[in-house]
Amino acid sequence: MLEAKDGSDAIAVAAQHAGPIDLLITDVVMPGMNGRQLADQLVASRPHLKTLFVSGYTDDSVVRHGMLDGNMAFLQKPFSSSLFALKVREVLDRNGSGISDR
Repeated sequence: MLEAKDGSDAIAVAAQHAGPIDLLITDVVMPGMNGRQLADQLVASRPHLKTLFVSGYTDDSVVRHGMLDGNMAFLQKPFSSSLFALKVREVLDRNGSGISDR
């Protein structure tokens, strides 16, 4: 598992990691760079990277404010460890990155 304190740190950590990264789990709202911007940058260099967005905001709220679209994997905080595990499995089993299916 790789950890980062913010979006810029996540980009640096990913750049230094030679192996595969299967899943990015990121908050939607972060200082400096939001989770969507982070995911877009990482998927550009790692097209098979899948993303799970989490937030204390409702999925409807983040979609309405243009941060995510309705097809992106989202989990609203707070969540149980069992729900988290189920969502991670669901995202890993999906085709595509979950950011966009260009």
